[in-house]
Amino acid sequence: MPTYTLKINGEDRSVDVSSDTPLLWALRDHIGLVGTKYGCGIGQCGACNVHVDGNAIQSCLVPVAQMEGKAITTIEGLSEDGTHPVQEAWKEVDVPQCGYCQAGQIMTASSFLDKNPNPSEDEIKSAMHGNICRCAAYNRIQKAVALAAEKMGE
Repeated sequence: MPTYTLKINGEDRSVDVSSDTPLLWALRDHIGLVGTKYGCGIGQCGACNVHVDGNAIQSCLVPVAQMEGKAITTIEGLSEDGTHPVQEAWKEVDVPQCGYCQAGQIMTASSFLDKNPNPSEDEIKSAMHGNICRCAAYNRIQKAVALAAEKMGE
């Protein structure tokens, strides 16, 4: 099996996996970063979202072989102590119910806000539409994204 060196959360990590192994499984099963969740495996739910070069991507769809030389950030690497403005807003608004989708939601929101620091309500809805929440906390998610935008603008 080939060895791939991936830059994850600022550190080089090596994995011995097949070239078509999804990034999600390399993160969870081979590196032990289990904050990124498996939801559907077909890129429809957003639970597995991570940042690759600052963009939120569905890690269940991307083969490890395509990730060499790219900067990968997981929920564990978003902030060392959970004080990223999106994480803080999530707590203040009390978004999570079951919590399963939260890592993917937060990764999508943080990438979106890095590119659009002053979004409208419609832009937030559009940006977050690819993330499914089985608890239907969508109103709180949208409120938290708006609050995070305010926090990031301070």
